[in-house]
Amino acid sequence: MKFQFKVQDFQTEAAESIVRVFAGQPKSGFDSYRRDIGSETKLSENEWLERRGQIAISYAGLSDEEKQQIEEEYETAYRNSDVVLSREQLLKNIRAVQTDNNIKYSTDIAAGLGLVSLDVEMETGTGKTYVYIKTMFELHKTYGWSKFIVVVPSIAIREGVKKSFEITQEHFMEHYGVKARFFVYNSGNLHQLDEFSQNSGINVMIINTQAFNTTLNEDKNVEGRSGNEAARIIYTKRDEFGSRRPIDVIKANRPIIILDEPQKMGGAATQNALKKNFAPLFSLNFSATHKTSHNLVYVLDALDAFKKKLVKKIEVKGFELKNLSGTNRYMYLAAIVLDKKKPPRARLEFEVARVDGSPKREMRLLQVTDSLFTESKGLEEYRNISIAEIDPIGATVTLTNGDVLSTGEASGNVNEDDIRRIQIRETIHSHFDKEERLFEQGAANSKTSCAQCTAAFSDASLFHLNVR
Repeated sequence: MKFQFKVQDFQTEAAESIVRVFAGQPKSGFDSYRRDIGSETKLSENEWLERRGQIAISYAGLSDEEKQQIEEEYETAYRNSDVVLSREQLLKNIRAVQTDNNIKYSTDIAAGLGLVSLDVEMETGTGKTYVYIKTMFELHKTYGWSKFIVVVPSIAIREGVKKSFEITQEHFMEHYGVKARFFVYNSGNLHQLDEFSQNSGINVMIINTQAFNTTLNEDKNVEGRSGNEAARIIYTKRDEFGSRRPIDVIKANRPIIILDEPQKMGGAATQNALKKNFAPLFSLNFSATHKTSHNLVYVLDALDAFKKKLVKKIEVKGFELKNLSGTNRYMYLAAIVLDKKKPPRARLEFEVARVDGSPKREMRLLQVTDSLFTESKGLEEYRNISIAEIDPIGATVTLTNGDVLSTGEASGNVNEDDIRRIQIRETIHSHFDKEERLFEQGAANSKTSCAQCTAAFSDASLFHLNVR
């Protein structure tokens, strides 16, 4: 089945906003360099030729010029050329884009990954994956840049991004006349890094933070210390990789880094590893809810998305998305709990600070006067927020700032993973409720209920895939 894509104006505007930041940059695109091929010269003459894509003829029969040409072609690789614009010119371009997009001026080039970090704020469900793929093609068409690395926070999103590249391949081919070569980083297929370097076209490496946070942990790369195998692979010279370090091959390309949901990758260790090990040219941050601000160049918030009829209110088995007071603090009211010996309590899910300060979502049982700031271990987004009232009849919880949550409502920083997780949880709850009602009717009805639950579970998974 071939997918038909309608190019939305806002998607073009977002991509063009990024491209315009580099107005004045010449279309040199890439610089060629002699890549490190490691110890491959230890191969036999015919193997040496075959690895270079040549016909396995007698090496001795070639002239010195022919041998040199073959070697130079094989050792030639391409990296993104440097940004030649000054910081002053970049800031001027950024402000021009911000003026056109009605965004508050940046006072300076914000610290980030590479020369500049650009933020794009897009509401969930409006196609930000499509936008950053389109942006790659636009940057390649306008400036010739061709090396990109997409960093995502989970395996599920990584697979979704890979799928997006697959289903949009022909679509972008029709619009730009070229195809993007993409692959998921795998420490077991290091030859893909050589292909990434050698190809002068659009090349994209997709990597998830689970692989990133372990494989780029140099502190564990010491003999005698524990640490996963991938960490040792990327930081050590590998016999099967020509006695080279894979990380050196990656950073030599000066890639443009695209962070999908950067608010989930804001830890100091992750950011430092990206700066140190990838040597990015610059970075692009795509999210609906940025926690760290850089230079914002495009915004499509919830109100804009609704006005453009791009998204609708999402309802899934008693689950709604609700934006309370325009904040990004996450809350999900799962249930009102009644007990004869205790006053009504609310089973509320919200973010709680870990030891390292990063947030983790936890379910807590709270009662009237309980402070979310205290329960979250001091997260600023919950400061001065407490439970003011729990209404078991209306199935609502009122907070001290006047916001009201009904059972099954989620608010704030809600993304696709949250939708999927809550939806599946509600499906399971529905299953057990149905099992309880049908228990006395016999095993046959119970099996029917299980089948219905399985179907509902599948629908939840499909829903997750479709919203991206």
